[in-house]
Amino acid sequence: MQDIRCGSCNRKLGAGEYVRLTIKCPRCGAMNILRATSPLPAGHRASDTRDSPHATHSPR
Repeated sequence: MQDIRCGSCNRKLGAGEYVRLTIKCPRCGAMNILRATSPLPAGHRASDTRDSPHATHSPR
């Protein structure tokens, strides 16, 4: 987890993990728009059925 702080007054607004977050600082009223700087760690992803030998192909 990482601290989430206001870009204007540096007040701690929370802690956590996020992809995108918009939060208004209660102290100074600044809108803080945060985005993850790196992709999330690779986790379990859905399999790609196009490469599966057991996939059934339907006409498009």
